[in-house]
Amino acid sequence: MKVSRIIKRRTVANEACDAGRVSVNGKAAKASLEVKIGDIAEIRFGSNITKFEILSLKESVKKEDAEGMYRLI
Repeated sequence: MKVSRIIKRRTVANEACDAGRVSVNGKAAKASLEVKIGDIAEIRFGSNITKFEILSLKESVKKEDAEGMYRLI
């Protein structure tokens, strides 16, 4: 989530996973979960739910190219 800039900081992403606010393919996700291309992830922040499909996986990416790593559903 950090590389794709869905969540800006790694610690915030870890806290979201630990709090049970992140699910992948309908199952609660731990911070150590390795996602695959085609997985559907969902993040809940308060009453807002963001759902997206993972299109590519990279170790690092430029800010301009980060949005190409996922597609909002």
